[in-house]
Amino acid sequence: MALIKSVNGIEPLFGNDCYLAENSTVVGDVVMGNNCSIWFNTVVRGDVNSIRIGNKVNIQDGAVIHCTYQKTKVVIGDNVSIGHNAIVHGCTIYDNVLIGMGAIVMDDCIIGSNSIIAAGAVLLEKTVVEPGSIYAGVPAKKVKDISQELVQGEINRIANNYIMYSGWFKE
Repeated sequence: MALIKSVNGIEPLFGNDCYLAENSTVVGDVVMGNNCSIWFNTVVRGDVNSIRIGNKVNIQDGAVIHCTYQKTKVVIGDNVSIGHNAIVHGCTIYDNVLIGMGAIVMDDCIIGSNSIIAAGAVLLEKTVVEPGSIYAGVPAKKVKDISQELVQGEINRIANNYIMYSGWFKE
């Protein structure tokens, strides 16, 4: 059973058909939509500010989702995949986004829809990612526009696969 804790009387809320790995942690002001999955060793920490997670979001192994006290919240749209060991901190992520493995997204970043943040990328504070683009590097910069094939082939494929994977653990 995942570690689910209230903070200051606020408990996490979960949509329908969500999977939380046994050693994942979700605390405080977290509201999650339907068909989401929180994987092994992942921490979603809504203790110092709110975290809102849309539908069909997967937060993969070892990722950390957090905010800044009285300053930044986390808002994650629908159909978002957050890769293994990524850090998502005090930012807004719109729909149909892939955050690559080990990427770091800092406070006040805004990631537009249909975008990919490459593995290992570091988005510095207040970076605005244009919708439909790929950002990579340290610090992350736009490297190209994303093709519709990549949206379907990577962003949607990964999100759909994680719904399938979580089904294996719900049996």
